[in-house]
Amino acid sequence: MQDRVLDLLSPGLDSARERGRTPVYLDGTLGMGGHAEAVLRRHPEAVVVGIDRDTEALRLAGERLSWAGERLRTWHGTYDQVDAALAAAGFEQADAMLYDLGVSSYQLDERERGFAYSYDAPLDMRMDTTAGLTAADVVNGYDENRLRRIIRTWGEEKFAGRIAAALVRARVDAPFETTGQLVEVIRGAVPVAAGKTGGHPAKRTFQALRIEVNEELEVLEEAVPAALRRLSIGGRLVVMSYHSLEDRITKRVITADATSLTPPGFPVELEEHAPVVKVLTRGVDKPTEKEIEENPRASSAKVRAVEKIRTSRSTA
Repeated sequence: MQDRVLDLLSPGLDSARERGRTPVYLDGTLGMGGHAEAVLRRHPEAVVVGIDRDTEALRLAGERLSWAGERLRTWHGTYDQVDAALAAAGFEQADAMLYDLGVSSYQLDERERGFAYSYDAPLDMRMDTTAGLTAADVVNGYDENRLRRIIRTWGEEKFAGRIAAALVRARVDAPFETTGQLVEVIRGAVPVAAGKTGGHPAKRTFQALRIEVNEELEVLEEAVPAALRRLSIGGRLVVMSYHSLEDRITKRVITADATSLTPPGFPVELEEHAPVVKVLTRGVDKPTEKEIEENPRASSAKVRAVEKIRTSRSTA
């Protein structure tokens, strides 16, 4: 979906250039730098501010984009740290922003990171390997009620109670150290029939643990408003989410800023009540069959995009 995302972002960068400013693109999830590279090549005047919590991803993206020189400026942190990342790069606002959420293909492919349930690996799941909490800490340290709550809430897993109870029983004999151990216990807790329609039985639990370890939804709650505050007038924000929890948060924040606060029947819409953004996508954009064929991991992607049309209410 890279070309469609670029088409959504580009008008914001073009507008900055036409006004005589350096176009600034903020990539909140730099990863391996694929989107950043596409922006740098399509917009030769643009500067990229790339945020990532994964130090290895920052290193690899820096190597990949070394040809860009000072046009690439990176920040080690989470994607809610928009203010700090832009300030460190010498900017107050950005003209285009992208959040490509969830675990990256690079992280899934690095087996020792423990994100995938398809092969045995250390039970880690940290996007930032300098952080403290691991998936093993969660599985071995949380009580049954807390495990059930995060598996049900973050994983939307209807068998959360059975899985949490099985984990607590199993860790009495030996602590969980690998993804293989975890998958084996989950398989035993989930009815066989459920796997025929719901996919891999460990899928939702792994999602829940990853979200808990990396505080993904807490970060996203702060990240979208932070991005909108630092987006220039005429700038574009694109958010790509991969499960309903992410999309729900994104939709709620965007809808609030796209809705007029003028009381019903009021004859004039005051500036401070007017919508801050214009929604560019009709509902959510989803990948085409061709795009899914080229990248199967994109099959669940949902894209929402907005253009900022006036000053944020919070900073008015």
